[in-house]
Amino acid sequence: MRIKLESVPVSDQEQALAFYTQKLGFIKKQDIAMGGPEDANHRFLTVVSPQEPDGTELMLEPAGEHPATKTYKAALVAEGIPITAFEVDDCRAEYERLKALGVEFKGEPAEMAGTVMATLDDTCGNLVMIYQKPEG
Repeated sequence: MRIKLESVPVSDQEQALAFYTQKLGFIKKQDIAMGGPEDANHRFLTVVSPQEPDGTELMLEPAGEHPATKTYKAALVAEGIPITAFEVDDCRAEYERLKALGVEFKGEPAEMAGTVMATLDDTCGNLVMIYQKPEG
């Protein structure tokens, strides 16, 4: 059993694609139209890490107006809980790089049990954590 696909519910797929590629640096992997003409905005849309182009794909899943998704996302944000997390080599350097690109964070990087982490707003209704594993 392997994890090959993870999804993040997004309020706007095009906005999410721009954020995850232009700000976070992921690359688009798949972009397949899923609906008919009346549903042209719903796509099977994934991004991957440029360091692992054949690794796990992150699906930017249209959240739509589904009440459960809206409630779930709002509850996570209200509690400050990230919906997903991405490992980085240097959390403080990545924080500075992303801040310079206009990414909004919920605070500066913090350290807990040797792990350095920071939480950002993905502009599509989610909090996302970046973290650096402890050395050693």
